[in-house]
Amino acid sequence: MNMDGYQQYKEQSIMTMTSGELLLLLYDELMKRLKRAEIALDTKNYELFEQSVNRSVEIVRHLKDTLDYSYAISRELGSMYDFFIYELGRLQAGRKKETIQELQSLVKELKDAFAMAEKAV
Repeated sequence: MNMDGYQQYKEQSIMTMTSGELLLLLYDELMKRLKRAEIALDTKNYELFEQSVNRSVEIVRHLKDTLDYSYAISRELGSMYDFFIYELGRLQAGRKKETIQELQSLVKELKDAFAMAEKAV
């Protein structure tokens, strides 16, 4: 398969996803970037670490920017996303693996909650 065909397939797949599926995909990507940051920190690959943390911040900002504040839960999620952004900033400054692990745990809990909600719909 050529790269153009693969790119078209990926774009088509994303275009046909429900909003819940897209949300889960973003959480999966966030988890992947946090894991990548953890591995980069272990191997002292600070360039990859910075890239991974920066991408994590971009994902969390996107999640926050796309909240629908007509729902009460959105304010709570907005606060949670602010906390994530704060912790990611702390992670960049301190480069502590414990911070990554705490974030991974919180993101997994949120992802699991949204996955259950998506199944219930």
